Amino acid sequence: MQKYPMTVEGEKALREELDHLKKVQRPKITAAIAEAREHGDLKENAEYHAAREQQGFCEGRIQDIEAKLSNAQVIDISKMPVGEKVIFGVTVRLINVETDEEISYKIVGEDEANLKLNKISVTSPIARALVGKEVGDVALVKAPGGDIEYEIDAVSHI
Repeated sequence: MQKYPMTVEGEKALREELDHLKKVQRPKITAAIAEAREHGDLKENAEYHAAREQQGFCEGRIQDIEAKLSNAQVIDISKMPVGEKVIFGVTVRLINVETDEEISYKIVGEDEANLKLNKISVTSPIARALVGKEVGDVALVKAPGGDIEYEIDAVSHI
């Protein structure tokens, strides 16, 4: 069975979501189903059908999170030796060779990726081009709009 890399923060967020779903959402949905049942005929009871649909989504998400956590390989970047090499969990500052624009990305697991927060998946084209390189190296990223060269300016374990 393949293990999927995940940061400590990513694991914590999934465990919190799982806890919330099991202890808050699940009981709330169960109560809504029970209340809707009291209203009589279930065939034409929209509240009942909506609650059952919500229950399906909730249970599906619980199973999804439990599966992800069981296959997670949690990597604690704080326990890794600090260096200038790009590895899973680090934040890397890049300079676009052509435009001199700077951008920083944190390399995280697939479920943690969020471009708005500058967190990219370890399986993304950018991360794949960067992992294993060091500060000063130039990485060629094959992007849909054409190849982009980035110089690795800094690596931090934050």
